[in-house]
Amino acid sequence: MSNVHVVSHPLVQHKLTLMRDKTVSTKGFRQLLNEIGMLLAYEVTRDLPIELIEVETPLAKTMQPTIAGKKLVFAPILRAGTGFLDGMLNLVPSARVAHVGLYRDPQTLEAVEYYFKAPTDVAERLVIVMDPMLATGNSAIAALDRLKRRGVRDMRFVCLLAAPEGVERLTNAHPDVEIWTAAIDEKLNDHGYIVPGLGDAGDRMFGTK
Repeated sequence: MSNVHVVSHPLVQHKLTLMRDKTVSTKGFRQLLNEIGMLLAYEVTRDLPIELIEVETPLAKTMQPTIAGKKLVFAPILRAGTGFLDGMLNLVPSARVAHVGLYRDPQTLEAVEYYFKAPTDVAERLVIVMDPMLATGNSAIAALDRLKRRGVRDMRFVCLLAAPEGVERLTNAHPDVEIWTAAIDEKLNDHGYIVPGLGDAGDRMFGTK
């Protein structure tokens, strides 16, 4: 699919393999997710618009590039999406942050919203929506729906792992939103988990069950 970007950088793939290992500690998993977040942020912002401004160096005045327009917004889907946040903010420290609180109903697998907070002018900014796992696609679709109701029209979605089913559902629901992921795995199991995957990213990140 033309709107799906698999980030094949060796560092991303190496760190993802480490995260798949069930013996990795909570601390190690969290650190790796933070590091991959930074690397994925580098890829998803590769084509940000730039403009020339005048800068005076110790030697001369010169016209040099800077990012144009309003600062972008990072929008992690709670709770696991926050695992990307520190790494991305390390790369773009001036970015604004929105929070989208969703949980997956264990019976229906549908996303249920419990919290939403975004900058007042979020509709005027590029919004990077993030969640480590794109499984059924329900949470991602609900988050994008919610942001569109606030007027946002320029969004990108970043995840660590995706299932083909989730990619297809998200693409059908929001064909205008491009997807960045480190890998597209084999399938979903009967409980809506990505296989082979890496388990529940939120539980592994926070040490919960």
